[in-house]
Amino acid sequence: MKLLKTAAALAVSVALLTGCNDDDVKYVDHTEVKIATYNLSFDRNTFADLVAEMALTSAEQTALVSAYIEDREAMEPADKTTAEKVIQIRNVAAIIQKNRPDVLMMGEYNNDGTGEDLTALKDFQTNYLSVAQSLDGAGGEANLEPIEYPFAESYATNTGRLSGFDLNNDGYVATKEDVNSFDYANDAWGFGKYHGQYAFALMSKYEIDTKNTRTFQNFKWKDLEGATIPTITNCEDEKNPIPDGMICGEEWYTAEEWQQMTLSSKNHVDAPILVSTKDGIETIHILMSHPTPPVFDTGKNLVQNAAEVKFWHNYVTNAQDFYDDAGNTGALKEGAHFVIVGDQNLDAATGAGDGLTEVMAELHADPVVNQNVTNGDLYPTSYGAAEYAVKSSPTHPYPNRITAEFQSGGINADHAIPSASLNIVDSGVYWQASYQEGRMLFNDSRIGKWGNGKDVSSDHRMVWVKAKF
Repeated sequence: MKLLKTAAALAVSVALLTGCNDDDVKYVDHTEVKIATYNLSFDRNTFADLVAEMALTSAEQTALVSAYIEDREAMEPADKTTAEKVIQIRNVAAIIQKNRPDVLMMGEYNNDGTGEDLTALKDFQTNYLSVAQSLDGAGGEANLEPIEYPFAESYATNTGRLSGFDLNNDGYVATKEDVNSFDYANDAWGFGKYHGQYAFALMSKYEIDTKNTRTFQNFKWKDLEGATIPTITNCEDEKNPIPDGMICGEEWYTAEEWQQMTLSSKNHVDAPILVSTKDGIETIHILMSHPTPPVFDTGKNLVQNAAEVKFWHNYVTNAQDFYDDAGNTGALKEGAHFVIVGDQNLDAATGAGDGLTEVMAELHADPVVNQNVTNGDLYPTSYGAAEYAVKSSPTHPYPNRITAEFQSGGINADHAIPSASLNIVDSGVYWQASYQEGRMLFNDSRIGKWGNGKDVSSDHRMVWVKAKF
């Protein structure tokens, strides 16, 4: 699905060096592709909420923001809430305009559950990305250049997709009447209070090869190499007590549930991007996922998070056979260009966060991925992360690699992991420190309750790599 039917993939840039005759004319390829992942934190209470916010014209947005900055307490509660959401979206758009990725995976971008309704994506482009935003935050001068993405896709998600089982073992099977409740969310294949919450989307300046895109929404967890039914291992957590009638060490799912349980809490998507170069079309497989956080329960989420990350490791190394939602089988072909992107909710550093970090570390250490990015000088970092870690994550072994801020401290949750076949020339995390221009896009005491995180833009940061052909 394309936003603009007349859009074409970006052509390769060439420099023409003239000489005294045709034999002296040479073309130099300067194609660089910047690929980014960004969890936008657009996790609204309903998909309709996000659609309505994206539909606001620039003039309507400005009126709301101006009233909020002037005296937010004088606003009607509904208008005040909408103004805060508009400020968040504008700041996110500003971060995108500042960094200007050519290909952008966007996490927590709600949809209709199936990914077929592109209304919110189209209006995000028209009313926010195509309008100059401010590097100086809410009410600031429009000093950034608009950015256009001719191609966009939204993908089906397991979040809020009811299972028909009692997946949280509370003795109750949720129904459609429980929508927008925790009962509903906890009995869905992936946690979501309605079908479509926490979904993800893709925007690109290059053509997305939709015909050859593969989705793995229905791939069963049991079919991952080495998978076993998760057991209760978090046994003495007052915040996450063992359900009545169950004991420590017991299998979490029934045999029937395990046969049906999907691996992906949202989806795993292999979307090829077609890049024109002087030597022809280069294909880069954008491998997208957003695994469940490895917390909030008695241990099931811990191993599911690791399994969702392992999926891509097996996929790019052809370690096992896979079946996609269209019935096609096989893994990624050897030598194919790829970038694994998304909020993986998992750090590679030992002791960083609550997840099984060794699973991410094994992926980072595999020679199939670009070692200069995962273990070398091009590991994405930021000054903002290092500054944040001083107070909030003082024990993190690599503080400048942190990409997400949590109450329990930050971790390197967001990843853009390129294949070894790609020539990566640059990388980064966009997180401005207090002394850097653009800080108001992350910390602004005028906005919301806390003046940071989702109040201002997101509690995650954009991570990017740049490949050169």
